[in-house]
Amino acid sequence: MNGTLLLRIATAIILLTHSVFGMFNGGINDFGNLYLNQIGFAPFGVFLAWSIKISHIVAAILLLFNKYVKPVGFITIFVLLMGIVLVHFQEGWFVVGGGRNGVEYNFLLICVLLAIMYPNGFQLNSK
Repeated sequence: MNGTLLLRIATAIILLTHSVFGMFNGGINDFGNLYLNQIGFAPFGVFLAWSIKISHIVAAILLLFNKYVKPVGFITIFVLLMGIVLVHFQEGWFVVGGGRNGVEYNFLLICVLLAIMYPNGFQLNSK
């Protein structure tokens, strides 16, 4: 069993559930219209929101198949970092409990993606 298999499966499940439900309950369109358009991304807010969620679905599938892990990881980390900057940072650290909608979820996903991308740690080539 590949050492990253459990992390890849767990991350894929999180990315899929975080994306798919919004496709059916109007959450993606609401995020695009009611948030992204309002903070300056108009008229592209809905397009951007859908692009983010579709990128999560593609990332989940590729992680499950252990394909293009580093490019998918970098793209997903970029999306998560932008989520921290634009949405979550102002809410603090906690997603629930000590606060609401904070950065801890994104922080953990970024760390897990880095562990998947670099299972043997960061190594410099000394040739």
